[in-house]
Amino acid sequence: MDLTGFLAQLLNGLAEASSLFLVAAGLSLIFGVTRIVNFAHGSFYMLGIYIAYSLVERLGIGATAGIGFWGSLVLASLLVGAIGALVEVVVLRRIYKSTELFQLLATFALVLIINDFVLWLWGPEELLGRRAPGLTGSIDLLGRPYPTYNLFLIVVGPAVLALMWLLLTRTRWGVLVRAATQDREMLGALGVNQAWLFTGVFALGAMLAGLGGAIQLPREPASLVLDLKAIGEAFIIVVVGGMGSIPGAYVAALLIAEIKAICIGLGNMHILGVEVSFSKLTLVVEFLVMALVLVFRPWGLMGRPQAASRNMAPAEAPLRPSSPQFKLLMMGVVAILASLPVLTDWFPYAPVLAQDVLIAVLFATSLHFIMGPGGMHSFGHSAYYGLGAYGAAILFKAVMMPMPLALALAPIVAGIGALLFGWFCVRLSGVYLTMLTLAFSQIVWSIVFQWDSFTGGSNGLIGVWPSSWLSGSAYFYLTLAVVVLSILLLRRILFAPFGVALRAGRDSTLRADAIGIDVKRVQWIAFVIAGIFGGLAGALYVFSKGSISPDALSVNKSVDGLVMVLLGGVQTLMGPIVGAATFNVLQDYIMRATEYWRALFGGVILLLVMVFPQGIAGFARQAGDWWAHRQTARMALRSEKEKQA
Repeated sequence: MDLTGFLAQLLNGLAEASSLFLVAAGLSLIFGVTRIVNFAHGSFYMLGIYIAYSLVERLGIGATAGIGFWGSLVLASLLVGAIGALVEVVVLRRIYKSTELFQLLATFALVLIINDFVLWLWGPEELLGRRAPGLTGSIDLLGRPYPTYNLFLIVVGPAVLALMWLLLTRTRWGVLVRAATQDREMLGALGVNQAWLFTGVFALGAMLAGLGGAIQLPREPASLVLDLKAIGEAFIIVVVGGMGSIPGAYVAALLIAEIKAICIGLGNMHILGVEVSFSKLTLVVEFLVMALVLVFRPWGLMGRPQAASRNMAPAEAPLRPSSPQFKLLMMGVVAILASLPVLTDWFPYAPVLAQDVLIAVLFATSLHFIMGPGGMHSFGHSAYYGLGAYGAAILFKAVMMPMPLALALAPIVAGIGALLFGWFCVRLSGVYLTMLTLAFSQIVWSIVFQWDSFTGGSNGLIGVWPSSWLSGSAYFYLTLAVVVLSILLLRRILFAPFGVALRAGRDSTLRADAIGIDVKRVQWIAFVIAGIFGGLAGALYVFSKGSISPDALSVNKSVDGLVMVLLGGVQTLMGPIVGAATFNVLQDYIMRATEYWRALFGGVILLLVMVFPQGIAGFARQAGDWWAHRQTARMALRSEKEKQA
């Protein structure tokens, strides 16, 4: 082991920790006061580095390059803070009373919009910034040069931490912020203008994220992938450190950055005759740390225990059986879908799109099973979709199993994964449950991505096609039958005593325990059921496309599932079906309509969140109930008038 190189990696870890802390501190501050899980926080980081690049190119040259460069970094962070304040006033202020998941959906829409805005303004190419004036050299580190700018970054983190401590403990505004984290309602009762306090906090958090991006300009090129990369790392740090804890964010940033640096420094080593590649662990080590912390200390290293948010909401209305008219309508929809292969002369693309929609419907319905009736918000459901897909592909190609048998056994592979992960997940709640599901999902993704000899690695697996007797439209009809039967089975489970017990645990854990329901066991079983049907969706997908890649287990796939469920509505059983169909049809047509389809799609999502806070299906049910109530009232009034006459 090269001792000098290892020491350099440790210093790199300290420099990386400063940047991670700036982003995570802003996210933690925003969550602590507004209780919004801001998925768009990584976009502020990305805007910071892009705006800094443009300002440096204009102000950081010539005789005043030093002043212009450092002034550009500060100005970029201030501009990002102003953009954050504008976003809070225009968008987020209108959804504070919505559920956490709808807030997450709205901020995800902002990610799409901001990403395409950056693409339109700066283009798709990576932009490499100038070196920092005065810090372009290096120091001698045991005979090896080490960049001076990294030493500057090492100092930035503790300096910002100290300034934030002074701001939050030695100013009246800081006292109000800390009071808001404890009891927002009491703060409002004392006459404090919460709206402008929230705006100030959001602007400060966005400014910190922008500063974190700006100071990375000499080290990292500005690119369009920085938003999701930054928000993933920031979420992990905030959860590991404890939601709302600024010191915890710094400790977590140090811990994760140094562990990653150690893995890089160790490289490949032989332990007991076996070569171990520690460098490959950098893809998953932060998720392993988060999973371990959440398992043994669910509220984070320096956080405080929180009540389970899913049990604090009022009990939802009981599920209602379908009316005869609704059953006829659904039979008509299935009949129309069954007729699509016959109509290929008029609609050649319709069967392909319909098959994709059907698979997405099954995936969204399996996720809704634990999100709606179960009250467990999963951010890693793609793990079971991917396990089902890879399970089918490996059983078919490596084990040489017949395609129908591989399709039937693949959901069991996903179910085993859900059985293992669910045991840990059901012991948490709220944001911590969500982030633990994400951690397990990323661990599975890392294994699939790096196990080249078994899963094909980043190339995936190809040549996974249905049997010859299922070629053409036959596989479409198989998909239609499997999806319809799966939805009916999931619906039957929810109306059975098990489904009633599951919803009872969601509405009130204490009351459910008091009447003898083992809530954790019921939730664990529900987790496994959802994993099995999610795996079935993945197995159907791999045989429909003939290949599978690690993208099937990515965070983006989990986000797609969340968007589908929330668009349709969590409170209704039709929600995931309507949401999945709407999401896929919109995405398909919008992607073909414009280069900036993400912004248009994000705008549509944002509009739907604003107009239909209960989801499309939930809004339709409310409208139907309102109309039925109005008709009943009219009939009663007419009957009363007839009696009086």
